[in-house]
Amino acid sequence: MTLKVSSSSLFERLTSINRVLNSKNSFPILNCYLFEIQGLTMTVTASDSETTLITTVELIESSQDARFCIKAKTIQDSLKEIADQPIVLDVNLDTMEIHGEYQNGSFNIVGDRADEYPATPLLGDDSRHFEIREATLLSGINQSLFATADDDIRPVMTGIYFDFTPENLVFVSTDGRKLVRKKDFGITSGEQMGFILPKKPAQLLKGLLQKGDSLAQLYFSDKMAEVQTATFTLTCRLIDGRYPNYNSVIPQNNPYRAIVDRAALVSALKRVLVFSSQSSALIKLAFRQNQLIVSGQDIDYSTSAEERIMVDYENPDINIGFKGTLLLDILGNIDSQEVAFELADPSRAGLITPAQQKDGEELLMLLMPMMLND
Repeated sequence: MTLKVSSSSLFERLTSINRVLNSKNSFPILNCYLFEIQGLTMTVTASDSETTLITTVELIESSQDARFCIKAKTIQDSLKEIADQPIVLDVNLDTMEIHGEYQNGSFNIVGDRADEYPATPLLGDDSRHFEIREATLLSGINQSLFATADDDIRPVMTGIYFDFTPENLVFVSTDGRKLVRKKDFGITSGEQMGFILPKKPAQLLKGLLQKGDSLAQLYFSDKMAEVQTATFTLTCRLIDGRYPNYNSVIPQNNPYRAIVDRAALVSALKRVLVFSSQSSALIKLAFRQNQLIVSGQDIDYSTSAEERIMVDYENPDINIGFKGTLLLDILGNIDSQEVAFELADPSRAGLITPAQQKDGEELLMLLMPMMLND
């Protein structure tokens, strides 16, 4: 069979789904893309057995419907340096020999049979469906992914929890030291339900979703989830387990509240961290009347630093310690000019939120404190 396709369109689509592939696979066929031709539409699939990404490419010409596989690295390297132009692929479905021809040259590669490629798992008839803006999904993943755990001691904490309630959709992530809870009031559910999205598909969605008003279709069952957009379909296995009761760890009745310029605090933290202990990265925040003193020290090397920032604070003095690198992570994932610190005492978690919440959203980030020496 013979097909003609734009080289740049094909390369762009292959690049978008390439990140799902593992460097080492237990099944050699998973080193390949699956190509399926139907009329003038070519569907390309990449999978690591747990997560599957599917995209489509419009063909210029096609002689017949067909299915075949090509090693991902081989076909991508073949297209990488070819300028935008039509490329013709002549596929011998008996011998799996593939001849590619373009304006200035040609190449020959050997493909694999599609029969060995694993089928994409089906969600089943009991799956739930939500229509959600790509920008909403992207924002929720963007602001919570950094707080997921990296170790596998508690697998449920390595993913993002999607908690559907009658009032909103809540994105939650935590590693035990920091926590993110983002509520979106534009998505509601008739019943309480949810799932835990693993880190890898979340990272893939972060790179694929668009910031515009286009809609995505979200399907999920007890074990699988699927996200469909105009350009791709992602299917993945979910993390099995019960997510911790995240609301129970968020301290209530925090009487100390300060409004801080986010950019000023980030700059001060970066400078003070240079002089803080490299092992603990402990930073002391001393809230005073309309003033925040940011300080750090490294006793082993006799270094220290202190900076003062004007803030909106009219409560009694309070000192609290945080791991500076984690505080920078949190501040880097809040996209507002000013942030609010809500504190109760130096031994309880501090809450950090945008000083002004966006319409239809409520973002809260929590950071556990560190013990101060003084």
